[in-house]
Amino acid sequence: MAKVTREAEHVKWMNLALEQARKCTPTPTAFCVGAVIVAPPSPEGVNPSYTARILATGYSRELPGNTHAEACAIDKLLAQEPVRGPALLQGSAIYTTMEPCSVRLSGNTPCVDRCIQAKIAYVYMGVEEPTDFVECEGIRKLKDSGAAVFVVESEGLREECLREARRGH
Repeated sequence: MAKVTREAEHVKWMNLALEQARKCTPTPTAFCVGAVIVAPPSPEGVNPSYTARILATGYSRELPGNTHAEACAIDKLLAQEPVRGPALLQGSAIYTTMEPCSVRLSGNTPCVDRCIQAKIAYVYMGVEEPTDFVECEGIRKLKDSGAAVFVVESEGLREECLREARRGH
């Protein structure tokens, strides 16, 4: 189980991820998810005056190849910053409207593995992945890798993330 955060800064970033999810072209066989990569986060309560900055954004199917939101954000950052990108990702935070997938039926690398490979240190999600398509083990895999994993809670946020994810179903 992931920890829960209700801090306003995390709710703000999750709302930006929801804006990304709204850009998805709906499909009945996949979720509409948005992601925002922020660098580097301030650990919970350590520096309340810290102002984070967006490194990259992404949404499901934004890039060719049946891509997921997290993979799109990571790939866009690496394309924009081919030299510094890997270092920028290391220790960063990703805000994603849904738990990063641990299984890809398309054969692409699961998003949780992409996050672990990129050494993203903090994963904030709006909702755990429902079992509509597969059983997801993203939280477990992230925690096993040493990443800090949180569910962002705010009134109506979970419901909005699910409604957006299932748009087109």
